[in-house]
Amino acid sequence: MQRMGSPESDTCGRRAGLRARAVAWLLAAAFSAVAVPAAAASATLDRIKSGGVVRFAYREAAAPFSFKDGDRVRGYAVELCERVAESIRARLGLARLDVQWRGVDAAARLEAVAKGEVDAECGTTTITLGRMEQVDFSVPFYVDGGSVLVRAEAKIARLAGLKGRRVAAIPGTTTERALTTQLTAIGAPATLVPVASIAEGMAALAAGKVDGVAGDRIVLTWQRARAAKPVSYAFVGDDFSYEPYAIVVRRDDPDFRLAVNRALVALYRSGEIDAIFHRWFGGLGAPGPLLHAMFYLQQYQD
Repeated sequence: MQRMGSPESDTCGRRAGLRARAVAWLLAAAFSAVAVPAAAASATLDRIKSGGVVRFAYREAAAPFSFKDGDRVRGYAVELCERVAESIRARLGLARLDVQWRGVDAAARLEAVAKGEVDAECGTTTITLGRMEQVDFSVPFYVDGGSVLVRAEAKIARLAGLKGRRVAAIPGTTTERALTTQLTAIGAPATLVPVASIAEGMAALAAGKVDGVAGDRIVLTWQRARAAKPVSYAFVGDDFSYEPYAIVVRRDDPDFRLAVNRALVALYRSGEIDAIFHRWFGGLGAPGPLLHAMFYLQQYQD
């Protein structure tokens, strides 16, 4: 049995005191956190409410997700952002909310959001940790993979068959980086030819100026379905990257990001996303298991 005043009892006493002080500190921190005033309202939502305008950027040549059709901006991502605008209008209690569209290319899309020139970007922008240093993202609204489309007559069945060939790709994209990494890893380096859009790459492929076009599979599928005959095209093997798309927002406005996410999640939970999907992709086949899983995973509770 330990005696009062023994070294063992002193050690136990000190430990108990430390535990008590630690618990007291944690409780104080918790109460002080509760007492902190609520964060300032969203600067973006405040501006939208006062001006009655929301500003979206869109990729000009990213059909079927975003593109210009005459005087209209259309596409799958465009329609989702229009639903976001309607949700924000209702939450802010506005009778009317005008949507302004600004066309951007792959190089300018993130900067337009980061500098506050637009409130969000709606296109085919993949979520990456590197991009999170500059901007933030909504929950994903689409999942795709990078692939390469070639002329069917070339009979290139695997990525290794691209060794020494010319492949069109949009510079600075996740597709370009992932393809370069994959070809290097399998010892089959190719010459990447810069193009401004997948449509430009398809034109080069049809003319025999390149041997393949790299891009996200669904965008390539859309372009192939609209390509002039009699040239036929085929995909090279499996996808070489994972591309989760999201709406791009600024890093410094979590309340606006939450408003965007609420609108998207409402589409997933209500099932309205199915009709929107089939409106844009119905002729290209049913959504795959990965996309189905994404729709289910984004059905957060409010």
